[in-house]
Amino acid sequence: MFTATRPPSVPTSTCCSHEGSKLFIVFNVRSGRGRADAVRAAIAQACAEQGRDYRMFEITRPAKLTEQIREAVAAARAESGLVVAAGGDGTINAVVQQVLGSGCALGVLPQGTFNYFGRTHAIPTDTAGALAVLLRAPPVPVQVGLVNERVFLVNASLGLYARVLEDREVYKSRYGRSRWVALWAAFVTAMRRHPGWDLRIHVRGEERLVRTPTLFVGNNALQLEQVGMPRPEAVEQGELAAIALKPVGRLSMFRLMLHGAMARLGEADDVMHVSFRAMSVSPARPGRRRAKVATDGEVQRMAMPLHFRVAPEPLWLVKPRPGEEGDARR
Repeated sequence: MFTATRPPSVPTSTCCSHEGSKLFIVFNVRSGRGRADAVRAAIAQACAEQGRDYRMFEITRPAKLTEQIREAVAAARAESGLVVAAGGDGTINAVVQQVLGSGCALGVLPQGTFNYFGRTHAIPTDTAGALAVLLRAPPVPVQVGLVNERVFLVNASLGLYARVLEDREVYKSRYGRSRWVALWAAFVTAMRRHPGWDLRIHVRGEERLVRTPTLFVGNNALQLEQVGMPRPEAVEQGELAAIALKPVGRLSMFRLMLHGAMARLGEADDVMHVSFRAMSVSPARPGRRRAKVATDGEVQRMAMPLHFRVAPEPLWLVKPRPGEEGDARR
């Protein structure tokens, strides 16, 4: 069974202020629930009131996402500006992939279904509130996770959880984008039979052979707290948290889902967990060279072994000062 130990603290150095700098906004108009016009109007009004210049990069075609993000980051670097991600956790992930290491700070206007990243950093989910933070708050360092050098801010996973995310997109295309649709899709997928993974996991100087239907690595204290994992604050103190389910039948899987819904997943006997700064995962049996891995809701194929680690440098994120967080985490 995995065990957890106390992680080291994260760096506390500061970044220069972005006050008055130009905003370079990457806006995924497909995020949210058809509020693109309202978001545009709110940005224009808030920036006009504060005398802030901005440039909008609207994402209307997913195939152009990376290209337009790179253009926005390059423009922000050239003008010492601030990159802003307006979209869900997947959009924010894609922007951070280009921002990390660029020398630019990041602002966020959450527009997604769950908005775990914004909420865990107390950024309001309403556009007006998020803009108030964006235009006044300073950038501070926050932790980023990497899997095979791919960024993840909320979580990365393989196995059942990645399949849940794939199926969720099918349900959303049929029934709309909402939390209830996402939760129902997760339940339906979890109740099916799933082949397990036989994994060889190297963590904290030890090798473990694990059979599991899913391996989940979290980088978001709010999400871990909501399902009841022990010490969710570990990810705010310099580590990532890995969760692996033991192979179970449908009835036991249903019980695990209930434990998660009641914020008591860490109490279940069928859950293994550990916190770490670096971990490698390879197939215990030959033959599997690639795996579908989900990072912040986006699924892609990656070559194994998978190398999970805390990024060596932080992301500089514009977020509320201590004492100004309000109830954005709820």
